[in-house]
Amino acid sequence: METFQPPRELAVFEATRLLARTMRRVYGCDGVSTRQHNEPSGGQDVWHFHQHLFPRYPHDDLYITSAEPEWLPSHLRQEFAKKLRAALNQH
Repeated sequence: METFQPPRELAVFEATRLLARTMRRVYGCDGVSTRQHNEPSGGQDVWHFHQHLFPRYPHDDLYITSAEPEWLPSHLRQEFAKKLRAALNQH
């Protein structure tokens, strides 16, 4: 199954650009990395096109994997989302 269907998915890239700029401003990060994973080998159970955005900081070791990654607790993720949402609503 083809998971990328332009031009509909081009909106994902436009949103990625907006979110990356907003993340740098709101989170004070030095940059943003993106990842895109598809199909079973990419860890998808339901095939769809999407982007992951990661705020980047010096020496953040984003690409170093551990046996058990540490996930940010839900309440902290909600706070980050709240800040990002507020900034986007001002856009």
